[in-house]
Amino acid sequence: MRKAKVLRETRETQIELEINLDGSGKFNVITPIGFLTHMVETFARHGRFDLELKAKGDVHVSHHHTVEDVGITLGMAVLEALGDKKGIQRYGYSIVPMDEALVLCSIDISGRPLFFYEDLGLRGKITDFDFELIWEFFKGFALESKSTLHIRVLSGRILHHIAEACFKAFALALKQSVSIVGGELPSTKEKL
Repeated sequence: MRKAKVLRETRETQIELEINLDGSGKFNVITPIGFLTHMVETFARHGRFDLELKAKGDVHVSHHHTVEDVGITLGMAVLEALGDKKGIQRYGYSIVPMDEALVLCSIDISGRPLFFYEDLGLRGKITDFDFELIWEFFKGFALESKSTLHIRVLSGRILHHIAEACFKAFALALKQSVSIVGGELPSTKEKL
């Protein structure tokens, strides 16, 4: 089983995350931010990753540090769980509708961290959650997992739907990219 457990502690946050890439979508997610909890649960369920997450952070200052550090810790855990990466699909993509929202996500577990995001310039709050923080979550994941990650919001008006479509598209693309399809390293360079 491809599993990892990561503890990340800073002056601002304490994140403990355990993932099983070959799970069934079981999760236990505890964060001080209700919308973040909902999005991480959505990710686990739709990607069929087993996930345990306990996050604490200085949310009295801002949600920024906690959201970013959960993304960073998830990236660290996925990278560790992948081990030598032999046999993985490497690439994954998904286009997900969520009512009026439509989101495209593509990922390459390349060893070259890059994040590209486009969201139609929409801004606002989902309850007390700043919509633009999803950018910080995915950026943290891409850099720490050493992946190239593209997320494009193709349409949408309701921020909750757009954010949820982003997390579902990400879950499906990541599940495809980490799937075992052979025994070789999927690179002509023989390094990822």
